[in-house]
Amino acid sequence: MGALNGRVALVAGASSGIGLATALAFAEAGAHVHAAARRVEPIREAAGDRLEAHALDVCDRDAVARLAGRLTATGPLHVLVVAAGTNVKQRRLGDLQAEDWDRLIAVNLTGAFNVVDALLPALRETQGDVVLIGSVSGSWPDHSGPAYQATKAALEALARGAAFEQRDGVRFTTIAPGLVDTPILDNRPSPPDAETRAEMLRPEDVAAACLFAVSLPPRACVPELTILPTALQALGRTA
Repeated sequence: MGALNGRVALVAGASSGIGLATALAFAEAGAHVHAAARRVEPIREAAGDRLEAHALDVCDRDAVARLAGRLTATGPLHVLVVAAGTNVKQRRLGDLQAEDWDRLIAVNLTGAFNVVDALLPALRETQGDVVLIGSVSGSWPDHSGPAYQATKAALEALARGAAFEQRDGVRFTTIAPGLVDTPILDNRPSPPDAETRAEMLRPEDVAAACLFAVSLPPRACVPELTILPTALQALGRTA
């Protein structure tokens, strides 16, 4: 028996990295998993029929509402994971363009709100789980840039406030990874070399943290979970 047998999950931002790894881990644990992303082909190529793929831009509020309607019309929803996120190369405050600031807010923060807002009624019915993929940079500055860090700090605040309101029903968890070897690193001004990447977390490590959080009995909740690569990172200092 898998830890998530009989449960239905939606993972938004599931075309690669943490989102895809989490969707696959949930499916392996017995859940029926809907995997949503702007690009669905990578989901189908990686997962075959293990995941139900949906095209979705989390910034498109109407599209999010339509997907929420389709999913909830077919049955309950027990778990929502929001892993959609982005960053830009010109991320230092003096180089940051206003349109890049707007894009980061739209994807990393407003996108998460759009999905949570659309599916919160369904999750209330099942006393389900919301997992938001944040970042250790939301609490401790690193090289990801002030705008990205601001979105992740706000995401954590969103989860805390929502958990306070929903404490008799929906559980909210923020997973805050440190350095993870995912495609988003290629968008750094200077992408890390292979040796450094080899010491980073893998997406599967973060997926395991997500699975742990939603597998706990209803009486227990992990509001925030920080996970770091042992060899590279301590709080307040990064590679």
